[in-house]
Amino acid sequence: MARLNLLLLIAVIATALYLVHTQYQSRQLFTEFDRVQNEARRLELDGDRLQVEKRAQATPLRVEKLAKEQLKMRTTTPAITQYVRPDGSVIPAVVAPAPPASAAQPAKRVR
Repeated sequence: MARLNLLLLIAVIATALYLVHTQYQSRQLFTEFDRVQNEARRLELDGDRLQVEKRAQATPLRVEKLAKEQLKMRTTTPAITQYVRPDGSVIPAVVAPAPPASAAQPAKRVR
């Protein structure tokens, strides 16, 4: 009977130690999980902030200002526009008007 009691005592001690070890691991995992959740919230807020900054940087007025100042671009006008045909020839968008025929010859006086 003493052997059975000793065996049961060892089993209870082993079970108690296993329970303590499992609870310790559980607390460690919960702490790690909480830390990861906080990091995820921080990253999500950072992502939202960056999206807002991205939208602010891409406003049409800011893009136009940067294009004019840094890239030295200018607004298109028909006077500077050229079209390229499929064969590679270039034609201007606006052909300079020919001088009127009446301006080339002096006007006649009618009496």
